[in-house]
Amino acid sequence: MRAEIQSTVEAIEKSLALLRQRMDWETAPHRLEEFNARVEDPTLWDDPTAAQKLMRDRQMLVDAIDTYKAIKRDLTDNVELIELGEMEDDTEVVGEAETALKDLRVRAAQKELEALLDGEADGNDTFLEINSGAGGTESCDWASMLARMYVRWAEKHGYKVELQSESAGEEAGIKSAAYKISGPNAYGWLKSESGVHRLVRISPYDSAARRHTSFSSVWVYPVVDDNIEIEVNPADIRLDTYRSSGAGGQHVNTTDSAVRITHIPTGIVVTSSEKSQHQNRDIAMKALKSRLYQMELDRRNAAITEAHENKGDAGWGNQIRSYVLQPYQMVKDLRTGHETSDTGGVLDGDLDAFMAATLALDVSGKSRAEAQAED
Repeated sequence: MRAEIQSTVEAIEKSLALLRQRMDWETAPHRLEEFNARVEDPTLWDDPTAAQKLMRDRQMLVDAIDTYKAIKRDLTDNVELIELGEMEDDTEVVGEAETALKDLRVRAAQKELEALLDGEADGNDTFLEINSGAGGTESCDWASMLARMYVRWAEKHGYKVELQSESAGEEAGIKSAAYKISGPNAYGWLKSESGVHRLVRISPYDSAARRHTSFSSVWVYPVVDDNIEIEVNPADIRLDTYRSSGAGGQHVNTTDSAVRITHIPTGIVVTSSEKSQHQNRDIAMKALKSRLYQMELDRRNAAITEAHENKGDAGWGNQIRSYVLQPYQMVKDLRTGHETSDTGGVLDGDLDAFMAATLALDVSGKSRAEAQAED
């Protein structure tokens, strides 16, 4: 078997090994038997919430088992076809099996990444906030570029994007914007984007065409669904209404319909200005609950806690990713080391490789490649 084919087979086997590990393969059949027994219990739906969770958990396990078995079966079948084709000198059979293996490698890698999205809220929709930082007009323009980048990424994945609020910059761009992004595993994919993003470029706003460095922050919070209980004491919040400031023209609000909610104990502030006052209040309250839930998730996860404690202002020393457009073209993630010279593609929403690299970090904070190199 040629080295290229062997390399493909080994990559698929590594993906299978991770899938086995994530689902705890040795205990999976026993857990499925327990799920099936509980599903047949006539009192199951006496507690609808618990029943729905049980059914979701069971289906996730069934899907994981079926996925593993299907990939393993296809791997075995195609390896046997290659070996048979080589024995009989049938290049057509070998070629077809090689192509199938390459496709299987892509599929296995995708399932491997999806298996990493097993956090408590990874499957939820998400709120995404962008705030301009150090850099004035440059930073506001950079914030608007980031907003476009994430909207394009979401659209490419078929996610629904809803603008929750937006504050325009004084000369260009935006001071801040908040979106709700809805779709399978939206939070799980986007959670790795939280942090400060740094841009280096020749400023279009500088008549001397000098190079400028700008910062903007991105923060991601899971939408709290009906399965997560978050209690907010009415005495702990302050609700303000105000007139939204937009880009001008017929879309400027003429009434105090925008809503700002401040959570006094934590200092969290959320806003919504795109709907009626009643809708904005509901949207802002959901966003507040999501922020509070994110704080709870952070307390449970030491790595995330450290990142949030050190996030600081949107400026030097706090960035997670650097986007350099001048004097060379490079986007580099400072956590994983993943980089690309395709800056245009990244700014147009090609973020999957960066998200995948972050998801693949092991608990020690090392990249998967580094961990494998040490084995």
